[in-house]
Amino acid sequence: LARWQPNLEAEPRTPGYEMETLLDSQRLAEEVESTLINYYCSGDSEWRIGKKTKDVIVWRKPSEEFGGYLYKTQGIVKELPNRIVDYIRPGPYRLDWDSLMTSLDIIGEFEQQGSCLMRYTTAGQLWNLIAPREFIDFSYTTDYQNGLLSCGISVEYGQEQTNFVRGFNHPCGWFCVPLKNEPDYSLLTGFIQTDLRGMLPQTAVDSAMANSLVNFYIELRNALKI
Repeated sequence: LARWQPNLEAEPRTPGYEMETLLDSQRLAEEVESTLINYYCSGDSEWRIGKKTKDVIVWRKPSEEFGGYLYKTQGIVKELPNRIVDYIRPGPYRLDWDSLMTSLDIIGEFEQQGSCLMRYTTAGQLWNLIAPREFIDFSYTTDYQNGLLSCGISVEYGQEQTNFVRGFNHPCGWFCVPLKNEPDYSLLTGFIQTDLRGMLPQTAVDSAMANSLVNFYIELRNALKI
């Protein structure tokens, strides 16, 4: 069991994941990891390009988890996987460089190595057509091949903060592996499927997701140069 134990009677349960499953961090970590590896290894022909720049590509296809899209994004970053993932996973670096994220707090720790429960908020987007969001995510980071996988899923826990809409991340994650012929560079591949909730036009969601994923690489690369 996790060292962190919520009051089960006072808190709501998780759609798809009972609170008891949340406490079984090993099982939850294994399920999220398995889902992300399946995404990563799939050669699905359904992917369609949503946005492309000279050094980042964003694809999308219908999600099997909810009524929106699963986004795949990929780009090369000049740095070793360990340092890159240190900047991505929950920790002291993320707020310093990610302009979309406005707060991040680790609110639960588990015996399962590399896992935690975090609460974070994001800024409004598209001139605040998409209002600020709040997420409660189970996060797990583990070795993958010669690199790392940092993945997670949202859980329903606690009360929604005032002035925020509670969003929900279906299985998401980032694979970071070194390039075979250029070990000082890493291939960073992300899978994101976020239900922003609220009454939002799909075109606005698509634009916001594609732009934020491209910007993610720009800001990450700049932060790693410092």
